[in-house]
Amino acid sequence: MPTVVSTSIISPDADRVAILINPKAGPTDARPRADRLAMLLEKHGFHVERFTDLAAATGQANRWHAEGRLRALVGVGGDGTAAELVNRTDDGVPLALFPGGNSNLLACYYGLTKDPETMCRVIVEGTAARIDAGRANGRIFLLMVGCGFDAAVVNLVHKHRSGHINLTNYLGPLVNVVRNYDYPEMQVHWEDEGSPGTGPFLRQDEPQSARWLFAFNLPCYGGGFRIASHANGSDGLLDLCGFHQGRFWKCFFSVMFRQHRHSADWSTHRFSRARITSEAKVPYQLDGDPGGWLPLEVESLPGRLTLIVPHEVVETSAK
Repeated sequence: MPTVVSTSIISPDADRVAILINPKAGPTDARPRADRLAMLLEKHGFHVERFTDLAAATGQANRWHAEGRLRALVGVGGDGTAAELVNRTDDGVPLALFPGGNSNLLACYYGLTKDPETMCRVIVEGTAARIDAGRANGRIFLLMVGCGFDAAVVNLVHKHRSGHINLTNYLGPLVNVVRNYDYPEMQVHWEDEGSPGTGPFLRQDEPQSARWLFAFNLPCYGGGFRIASHANGSDGLLDLCGFHQGRFWKCFFSVMFRQHRHSADWSTHRFSRARITSEAKVPYQLDGDPGGWLPLEVESLPGRLTLIVPHEVVETSAK
């Protein structure tokens, strides 16, 4: 169930909308839907500007927000587009997600659809929800960090990317990494006490190890897998989850049948700040995009994301 830190109604004086269209996101061109959304918003009296340049879109959004005129910065793309917008905008800039990527995990989780009429209604009603985010080596992420196997797959996909991609683009890299990845050991160094979970991650007096690690802000992961169904976007903490052996097929089937949380190979711990290191060269990914290589400093950012959401999500969260 989606949760939010707090909500507010955007001022009726906020009459400006910036729409950023990511021309490479997803399997098809989302510009026709974005044009339809712009037309609908203009009929409601909004001044709308469309962009394909990130710097131009976020710069204008920041200026309008400082003036109290911004109703929403609309990101037409996927989860990577959403994260890029948050990283380039000031705290409090209201973001609306118009799905145009492959998975659109964040948008789907908060009930945002690809229908222009529905998206227009959500923006016009103007309910802004404050949601937690995370930061990894200085970069904000919204969903999760993956260290190890899945990051190696993401790196291969993006290494050969030249335009639009769909889920079939992941098959070759996935097979390659399943065959060749050697699961080097990683260590987790706690920098705060956090909140106890299960497994060896309960210990705080020395680094804990795993061979496949995640830090979740929200319970969202590609393919519909519920790796961290307990993750909560309004508790001010991140959920570190790890497989200690980290072999793909064992992990895959345990997650698919939702048995991993009962496995001795699995641990989880809630934290606000931690450091992940390895003696080997281990990649990490942020919200499905390449992030870099360990070491990694990870911390929670309570209430950092301001997201325009449907009223139904707010009402459900309040129950």
